[in-house]
Amino acid sequence: DIVHPITQWRSFFSLKLGCKYCLSGASPQLALPVTEGNKWDCPFCQKSFGDKRGLQRHIRVHTGEKPYSCKHESTHMSEKTLNLHMRTHTGERPFSCPVCPRTFAHSNSRSQHVRTHTGEKPYSCGVCNKTFVQKSQLNVHMRTHTGEKPYSCSVCNSTFAHRSTLENHERTHTGDKPFSCSVCEATFKRSGHLTAHMRVHTGERPYSCSVCTKAFAQWGALEKHKRTHTGEKPYKCSVCNKSFVQKSHLDLHARSHTGEKPYSCSVCSKTFADKRCFKAHADSHRKPASS
Repeated sequence: DIVHPITQWRSFFSLKLGCKYCLSGASPQLALPVTEGNKWDCPFCQKSFGDKRGLQRHIRVHTGEKPYSCKHESTHMSEKTLNLHMRTHTGERPFSCPVCPRTFAHSNSRSQHVRTHTGEKPYSCGVCNKTFVQKSQLNVHMRTHTGEKPYSCSVCNSTFAHRSTLENHERTHTGDKPFSCSVCEATFKRSGHLTAHMRVHTGERPYSCSVCTKAFAQWGALEKHKRTHTGEKPYKCSVCNKSFVQKSHLDLHARSHTGEKPYSCSVCSKTFADKRCFKAHADSHRKPASS
């Protein structure tokens, strides 16, 4: 049996491959194992191919070779990946949704989109049976069970389950606010915060209470409002068991136990536990003295 180590196969790819279709003009050193029936066997996994070119392409799975480069970028990739990648430059979107006019560059993107029409969620969690449209969504969800946090902050070493959460966290170090309002130039660390802010200008209130039909600009505000109907107080003090409708109310209450007063006046150094009391006090310094 002929055994080809990976280093030998990597040098193999530096040779002249010849014609893409018939291999004429290829370097004579290209000696590949052939089995009966003109099948070309992979020496690493025993997978067989009907032609030499197919085996050559497959070998790159083992060697990591990426011989094709994009003419617009310095990125190297496989032949199949390059063909898909080029659509980002050409704008080609050959896959159409059968329900709506949307088009896609990749067939798997179309398949995922079509599920928004059908409601299909083919990927199921083996722990809690929750289902997902995309396999990547299931992979992320599984971290809630495993506790895996693969994304680490390079500044403070905090770890996160999601890349987007890490990116949001990193902005607490950099102060970066990349999302800008086109109306008033307010900037935000998160795209969701910008979306919610824009409703200040549009007046949109997409979240409506099913009990009293009161509408809200933010989902969180609706959730808080619903508790006025249900009487639910989900935030409980671990010291005295007192319960609260909002987490911010619990945080304020907890300071009555800890004595924490995080708000400090820059004029007289007086400290406050409650932000509203602090603001009212700060305003008292700005009031003009009576004559």
